[in-house]
Order: sequence, then structure tokens, then C-alpha cells
Amino acid sequence: MPAKYVIHTVGPVWHGGKYNEREKLKSCYETALILAKENEIKTIAFPAISCGVYHFPLDEACNIATDTVREFIIKNDCLEKVIFIDINDTIIEIYKRILNQ
Repeated sequence: MPAKYVIHTVGPVWHGGKYNEREKLKSCYETALILAKENEIKTIAFPAISCGVYHFPLDEACNIATDTVREFIIKNDCLEKVIFIDINDTIIEIYKRILNQ
């Protein structure tokens, strides 16, 4: 993988939203973004965290990801490019729909 850094996070397992899963997922993205800023990383790519075997609802997870990144970008002028990527075509289409609104 041609990357200078890999920031790893473990997303929450979905249990119906009863165990602060939304807040935990948001924290995964926030922490990765803070680490990117601290390390002067200008480009970051995110897969859809918790959307595979952890069964987070896809639409909700993608909205949390994009909202969290938007909030971070508004408050911090440090990233040049954020990429949302996944191998699941459904997730890619959700990201496209959200980002083209």
C-alpha cells in the first residue's frame, strides 16, 4: 500500500443503537482526523467503518462519517483531500448520494 501513514481504528459493533454506537463511530472518525492533523497529513481515505461484519446501518454510518468530516473541516484548515471509499457498491452509491446533495 503506497501510504506514508496508516491510522487504524476499530469501529463499534451495532447493537440496535442502544450502546452509544453512533457516538463511538463518530469518535473513530474524529480521532483519525485529529491524528491526521497532528501528523500534518493532507490527504486521508476512509472506508465505511463498522459497515461490514459489525452491521452498522449503512445510511446512518455514511451520514455520520460525512457529517463528522464536514464538522472537522469547518473547524480545521489542515486537510486538502478526504476520500470515502469502500468495496461495497451500495456503500459507494450512498456516499455519492450524500456528497452530491
